[in-house]
Amino acid sequence: MTMDRRARALIATSVVALAFGACSGGGGGGGTDEVVDIAINPWVGYEANAGVVGHILEEELGFTVEYKELAEQVSWEGFESGDVDAVLENWGHADLIATYVTDKGVAVAAGSTGVDGIIGWFVPPWMATEYPDITDWEKLNGYAELFKTSESGDKGQFLAGDPSFVTSDAGIIAGLELDFEVVYAGSEAALIEAFRKAEQNKTPLLGYFYSPQWFFDEVPLVKIDLPPYTEGCDADLNLITCDYAAYTPLDKYISKSLEDKAPRAAQFIKNFEWSAEHQNSVANAITNGDKTREEAAAEWVAANEAVWQPWIPAE
Repeated sequence: MTMDRRARALIATSVVALAFGACSGGGGGGGTDEVVDIAINPWVGYEANAGVVGHILEEELGFTVEYKELAEQVSWEGFESGDVDAVLENWGHADLIATYVTDKGVAVAAGSTGVDGIIGWFVPPWMATEYPDITDWEKLNGYAELFKTSESGDKGQFLAGDPSFVTSDAGIIAGLELDFEVVYAGSEAALIEAFRKAEQNKTPLLGYFYSPQWFFDEVPLVKIDLPPYTEGCDADLNLITCDYAAYTPLDKYISKSLEDKAPRAAQFIKNFEWSAEHQNSVANAITNGDKTREEAAAEWVAANEAVWQPWIPAE
């Protein structure tokens, strides 16, 4: 009878310990019931971030990761609705930060990605060689005729990417009194393909582009020298008189609820920081290496333990 009571006590203690471990917010690969919802914004550099972060959260920290393919604005709304725990590459968005971090308190800053973001206007290399002064914005109106298309009418075409991207091109065109019309390619992939064909076929193209981006290794696009950004030059978004501001560095945000439900996952995302070269290598593997996001991430993780081990929070 005495031994039976002891056995029951031991079993009860073990059950309690196992239950506590399962609910403790993520151990070192030991498994957890917590789900981390990561937004996937529609460019491959972001996808590279998410693939690596998600892979390590699952394989090293034992979390379940769910990916949500969303536009930038909708991703931030997910902090309030509970649908999103992490935005892993933020390009500015002071208005969204004010709403969801400062006013509503449903998101918190999670530090730098380690990568600087640049947005600007670019032409294919052949054009910079053929027309050396085309990179001077004050000469662009003289070349507007070259860029006319059926979509731009009697103005030169300026090719933008996905309409959901951070973009000020119409305001810049108006503010600098340029004879161009914004036309949207529709996606990052379509924008890349347009620049690729423009270089291959020696056809004129002026368009929006950004770094970090693996495509620069294939086609070294040449940046237009717009007037440098200064404080207040974009105060009126309809009449912008300068280039884009530099996003140095790009940063991350997580939900306040993630800090509460899974503090180890939250700290890991805060610790995540790598280089543009690392991001581009994973992005290139996804785009050109015929690999899924998971395969490209797993390959990078296997080859770069010295980079990601410091991201792992202490037990």
